Amino acid sequence: MPLLGVNIDHVATLRQLRKVNYPDPIIAAKLAQDSGADQITCHLREDRRHIQDADIPKIQSAIAIPLNLEMAATAEMKAFAIHHHPQKVTLVPEKRQELTTEGGLDVASDLERLRSFVGELKKKKIHVALFIDPTVEQIEASQQVGADSVEIHTGNYCDAVLERKPFELDRVLQAACLAKKLGFYVAAGHGLNYENILPFKKITEIQEYNIGHSIVAHAVIVGWERAVREMKGLVR
Repeated sequence: MPLLGVNIDHVATLRQLRKVNYPDPIIAAKLAQDSGADQITCHLREDRRHIQDADIPKIQSAIAIPLNLEMAATAEMKAFAIHHHPQKVTLVPEKRQELTTEGGLDVASDLERLRSFVGELKKKKIHVALFIDPTVEQIEASQQVGADSVEIHTGNYCDAVLERKPFELDRVLQAACLAKKLGFYVAAGHGLNYENILPFKKITEIQEYNIGHSIVAHAVIVGWERAVREMKGLVR
């Protein structure tokens, strides 16, 4: 059955807005684990708008489930990952002015650099995933650079107008099928919530969902542990 990665970035966003020490993303990570999360996901952005460097080792010490560190493919982030050695690194595109990640990593246009980058992380026994758009070109490029898994960007489906949603869902389906055929571990994420995740349940090739903002938003109403449990129920 599919696994749930709970992204705790926006717990840290609330903390950083006031530059206080609460809410604590480390506590959120532990409670998410206790409420059924299979993985904790967090994005250490170059601008440090939410998760901070010091959060990572504290989260690693607090949980017994894997930590999935999302990060840009930069020398600074590579050194950070090698030093702290999370179980998984997911490489994502990053722009300073964006509200959130706007699309998948363009692996196909950066093959040589990413092949070396991925190789250095894998030498340290770190599982490397690439966050990519649901296209044949990007999936095949991900195989060429030696990634262990791909996370398929679901944002286009989530943002699509009603008449376009079947087309965007089919793109994710075809991408997941190809990725699975090529031997990838297949994850999906971005923009998923308690309603729009339901159509993805028919895509049995998806083995993991990474979801954050909608869980944090729902937790404001129903509480953190219940919000995680309810999403876990939908995923499973």
